[in-house]
Amino acid sequence: MTTNPPHDPAGAGRRKEQRAQQLQQERPRLIALATRVLGDPVEAQDIIQQAWLRLDAAEQDIESLPAWLTTVTTRLCLDRLRRRTPVPEAEIEVAETAPDPAEDVELADTVGIALQLVLDRLSPNQRVAFVMHDSFGFEFTTIAAALDTTPEAARKLASRARAKIAQSRPEDALADWEVVDAFMTAAREGDFRRLLELLAPDAVVRADAQAIEAGTPAALDGREEVASFFNGAAKAALPVGIDGRAASAWFHRGTAKVLFDLTVVEGRVTRIDFRADPEVMERVVRRDGPRQR
Repeated sequence: MTTNPPHDPAGAGRRKEQRAQQLQQERPRLIALATRVLGDPVEAQDIIQQAWLRLDAAEQDIESLPAWLTTVTTRLCLDRLRRRTPVPEAEIEVAETAPDPAEDVELADTVGIALQLVLDRLSPNQRVAFVMHDSFGFEFTTIAAALDTTPEAARKLASRARAKIAQSRPEDALADWEVVDAFMTAAREGDFRRLLELLAPDAVVRADAQAIEAGTPAALDGREEVASFFNGAAKAALPVGIDGRAASAWFHRGTAKVLFDLTVVEGRVTRIDFRADPEVMERVVRRDGPRQR
């Protein structure tokens, strides 16, 4: 491995510019990885900023920048996870058989919207191994380099994580307010696939007369139609409560104008009522998670 000649400001400037460009190209992938590992998009942005600072300070030539950034990002995420000091759990012994990649992807997709809650049951190394392999398809050699271990050990970590995730618990189910907030987040972010996951196949939307006057559709029928309407919408909606239930509402100049009253059954949205009746809107209160303000 070679290094740039010392006292070469022009060369150092060109290298910094090239690295900055390469980082921008890799940034979406790295943010997606850090967000899935940490479960927090804000923390993920901070991790990528730290990775850039380390890259900017690195004087040696880097043979494969994508691999280097993946390793650094993963290790920074591990540091964050370890500082959370999760309660250790007994390891689950699993048969050491080669996993079927198709089954890995199926499991990662099946976990769906509750994945982040389930990931909290894993040790930091298991969490990283599972996310990198099952969610992003990294080879175990790459995972091993990020975890500073062997490919076989990385495979075992992913297998044990998979075994824990496959053991469903009643507490893994999302609360109704979490489903409501997940649905509205998917709407704002234009995550059509997540919207479909959160909607029951026969989901419907209905509106009262006042909401229709405000511009909402009178009715929508079926998961595809409802998801298409909400996809990329509801950017001015905020979490609210109505009669003790979690909901969301469209706000204009600080005032709730239209209530999105979601009915949740077994973790999926079955019905959404657009409501703007003044008597209803008087009962709307702002909400932080499960707690009304």
